[in-house]
Amino acid sequence: MTMKPDIVVSSLDLERIEDLLESLPASEHSMQTALQEELGRADIVDPHEIPPTVVTMNSTVRFRMDATGEEFCKTLVYPKDLAGDSGQVSILAPVGSALLGLSIGDYIEWPTPGKGMLKVRIMDIPFQPEQAGQYHR
Repeated sequence: MTMKPDIVVSSLDLERIEDLLESLPASEHSMQTALQEELGRADIVDPHEIPPTVVTMNSTVRFRMDATGEEFCKTLVYPKDLAGDSGQVSILAPVGSALLGLSIGDYIEWPTPGKGMLKVRIMDIPFQPEQAGQYHR
């Protein structure tokens, strides 16, 4: 297994994600575990202290799947905010969980429900709420 990159998560995102995880049914436990472990190793900072190069909730992220070289540009959202838009990804989706807290240039391997691994690299963050002064979205 490869080393995971350092991650940074805002205290506001942490609080909201923990509330979300507590509300999930037991049948979704496998996805909860990986995300909870990731949150447990995160450097937690005030939303005003988030560097502009870090993926936060509601950030628009351009990332590449290393296995295929395919690039995507998606906004990381809470499940309640999914609008059926292909430009969004839920924090509970494997790739959504993998994106949170990474910085531009970071690479991570993330487990999928089928026992495979996603290999994701952050290319750019065209929009980050904290950088735009949106701290309480």
